[in-house]
Amino acid sequence: MSDINVTPLVDVMLVLLVIFIITAPLIASSIRLDLPQSAAARPSESVRAVTLVVDRTGTVFVNDVALVGPNLLKHLQEVARQHPDTELQLRADSAVPYGRMVEIIGVAQQAGLNRVGFVADGPGAGAA
Repeated sequence: MSDINVTPLVDVMLVLLVIFIITAPLIASSIRLDLPQSAAARPSESVRAVTLVVDRTGTVFVNDVALVGPNLLKHLQEVARQHPDTELQLRADSAVPYGRMVEIIGVAQQAGLNRVGFVADGPGAGAA
């Protein structure tokens, strides 16, 4: 009999394929974080901050003033020019789409504001 039996080769290749399928997502998405641990972490009082609010309709308010389109970029560029270390505190309604938030963060980074903080209510906080 001069034929080569390929069944063991196929079995080994399928096992290797399954191993790669299982381990590839773990390798690609592993993010190593070394965060400090504190039960009472609070933002620093010395940090300059601008509050940016996005309501349910997607309207953007900077320090309670509604800004649309290029006005948002101009305002944030002015803030970044005056104080480059300013933190942008982002408050958004839970119904705001993820894509809209990415656009707003992109505008802030384009303006030169790279410090972005996400503000959320703690557990048990009711709607106002």
